[in-house]
Amino acid sequence: MGVNLRNLVIKEEINLDDLSGKIIAIDSFNILFQFLTTIRAPDGNLLKDHKNRVTSHLIGLFSRTTSFMQKGIKPIFVFDGTPPKLKKQEIQRRKDVKLDASEKLKEAESREDIVEMKKYAARTTILTDEMINDAKELLTLLGLPVIQAPSEGEAQAAFIVKQGDAWAVGSQDYDSLLYGTDRLIQNLSIAGRRKKTRTLATIIVKPELIDLKNNLNNLKISNEQLIVLAMLVGTDYNFGGIKGIGPKNALKLVKQHGNDFNKLFNELKWNDYFNFSWQEVYEQFTKMPVEENYKIKFDNIQSEKLKDFLIDERDFGLERVEKVLNELNKFESIKKQKTLGDF
Repeated sequence: MGVNLRNLVIKEEINLDDLSGKIIAIDSFNILFQFLTTIRAPDGNLLKDHKNRVTSHLIGLFSRTTSFMQKGIKPIFVFDGTPPKLKKQEIQRRKDVKLDASEKLKEAESREDIVEMKKYAARTTILTDEMINDAKELLTLLGLPVIQAPSEGEAQAAFIVKQGDAWAVGSQDYDSLLYGTDRLIQNLSIAGRRKKTRTLATIIVKPELIDLKNNLNNLKISNEQLIVLAMLVGTDYNFGGIKGIGPKNALKLVKQHGNDFNKLFNELKWNDYFNFSWQEVYEQFTKMPVEENYKIKFDNIQSEKLKDFLIDERDFGLERVEKVLNELNKFESIKKQKTLGDF
């Protein structure tokens, strides 16, 4: 879920072509959940292969990732590790939401209400270890780097950007800004045309760039104050935040108190809302463990193994897979010719 900074940040609309040649650290869980939520049968069920294994996430991942590659974008995929202890309450809350959606899904199925079935089925989405391993295998066969974070993937992705090894984080959530990423790109996985909610019309969705430095200058606050602002509104570690405080009011309060965070949280009676200190939440963003010895290496596509995995094992269409691979080969050939031409 993350923190809601939508009404505060400045975004710049960009094209995928603008990202050509740039390394983007993708928040893998975020993008996989999107595919699992949106790529489904008309009745809301997940797509599966002949062995009853879910393929919805693989369909989205293969299609979107190869589109990136054909644009010259160099994605690296960062996976979450063990969630912080302070996130247990939020994880349980999400489980309860899914259980409630499951009950409503059963009711919709008994009525044969296709619209309701699709809505509630999407809300029961779970990312299993098998799905994660399948995604990692697909990405590896595509020759793309897979990085395992010890804990929060967005913290790891932000760290990679701060180290200068990636240009931006790719995620729909805003949390990587709190972890200090220089840039965040949203709408990467849904760029293009999509249906407008409750209508037959379509809208064009383009990637949006959020520059951290520009936004901090615009808000006239520091990154540390941005973290505190987020805590007032609510994060994955203190869901709901302080009652009655929205983003704009939180910004006002943070500016009024400067860096005296203790005074701010005492005045707002933090301890009346949470049974842990504000410092514990703050340190989730300032001291989150990351893997410092990660490796970023782009390899060649393993075409034959990829076809075995997708076509033989996962029931992808031969023509579709070969078409994408041919297009990727053409792109690589043109890129090599341009590189030789530079000499």
